Amino acid sequence: MAETTPLPPSAVDPTAQVHLRIDRGIATIVLDAPERKNSLSVGMVNALGDALEAAIADDRARVIVITNTGNTFCAGADLKADRPGISGVDEARWTFIQVMERIMSAPKPVIGRGDGHVTGGGVGLLAACDISVLRDDAKIGFTEARLGVSPAVISVVCLPKMRRADASELFLTAERFSAQRAVEVGLVNAAASPDQLDTVIEDYVDKIVRGGPLALAACKELITKVPDMTTSEAFEFTGPFSTALFGSEEAQAGIAAFRDRRPAPWVPPDRAGRENR
Repeated sequence: MAETTPLPPSAVDPTAQVHLRIDRGIATIVLDAPERKNSLSVGMVNALGDALEAAIADDRARVIVITNTGNTFCAGADLKADRPGISGVDEARWTFIQVMERIMSAPKPVIGRGDGHVTGGGVGLLAACDISVLRDDAKIGFTEARLGVSPAVISVVCLPKMRRADASELFLTAERFSAQRAVEVGLVNAAASPDQLDTVIEDYVDKIVRGGPLALAACKELITKVPDMTTSEAFEFTGPFSTALFGSEEAQAGIAAFRDRRPAPWVPPDRAGRENR
């Protein structure tokens, strides 16, 4: 049975709704303010950051999934606030930039489950995740230019995934586009029908938890660091990095399990009997 983990109350916006539950190795963070389209109020960002930190610290959680209630995953900045914006204000325990950075630096894989439309900062939230899936009937868009602003902070996580031609078109026109187009331009990994969304997420989770916890953290570190290095810097970094991993207790246990044709010790028992895909 899923266990709900209490979170610190928001210091600024007590109406912000973010829930964290942990079940079968999956920490699910739910954005639950559908009346505000899960917009990034200060309270929402604070609660999201707290939920992320709690999920990362909880040893029961192997994978983190961020999802939503309502027909919108996240509409970006809370434009009804007195001081709208997502880069941070004085009352914030977390800024949205810190939340995106924490998703990327987290040692646990983070999956975005976009169960609805996505605009503005919500696109950045999905793009910051390691893997993201969006409902195939959802619309997504960089709508900032029509508000007189730009997708500045989210460009940091979105642009590395996109061709320049696609980014120019979608940033400058500010048009909303389909989930399938989001897949084509690299913003999300997959689009799924509403009745298949959970199946696709479960398939990703099932494959991910077969990897060792330290190995998964190492994969994330490589993805984040290596692209910014020169070739010589990358080899200088990855050589000792690989040697240390091969010498770890986790690797020795994994190699022994491979040789004995049995599941590695970190594979959850309820998944150990499934075909190793």
